[in-house]
Amino acid sequence: MADFKDRIVRAAKLDASLYEEVEADKGAMGQAVAVVILSSVAAGIGSIAQGGIKGIVIGTIGALIGWVVWAYLVFIIGTKLLPVPETKADVGQLLRTIGFSSSPGLIRVLGFIPGIGKIIFFLSSIWMLVAMVIAVRQALDYSSTLRALGVCVIGWVIQILVLTLFLYMVGGELPKAS
Repeated sequence: MADFKDRIVRAAKLDASLYEEVEADKGAMGQAVAVVILSSVAAGIGSIAQGGIKGIVIGTIGALIGWVVWAYLVFIIGTKLLPVPETKADVGQLLRTIGFSSSPGLIRVLGFIPGIGKIIFFLSSIWMLVAMVIAVRQALDYSSTLRALGVCVIGWVIQILVLTLFLYMVGGELPKAS
């Protein structure tokens, strides 16, 4: 099994070959799940300025819920609504690749820094979206990055709405770029 830290770095560097590698490596599921959990915890820690310990808990749970919703939506949209003839991905392949696309979210741990915390959350969201597009393109065997972008953006928008609803229900708030 490839070095975990190396895979995280390669995923954050948007290395398309890493996404192909983890798509094919059934043993990488644990690593992919660990990346999602670490990225979610980083979001929670970065949210401490938004609400102390409650911010950590809500930030972590919100990030996990957001990822699960996004992953589900991407699977449905990418394999059922917008597949290409070459699309033959199973759930495991997609979850492994998009799990690693959460790697850029690790920088959210710095979200507590006054003055730049909200910018860090905003930039990490964009970086994670770009990584997700690459992961989806590789996992779903799309030749078109634009198709992968469409799948990810549709899922991302719906996921943001679900996350906003969750945070509203628990009394939290989304970090805002300003």
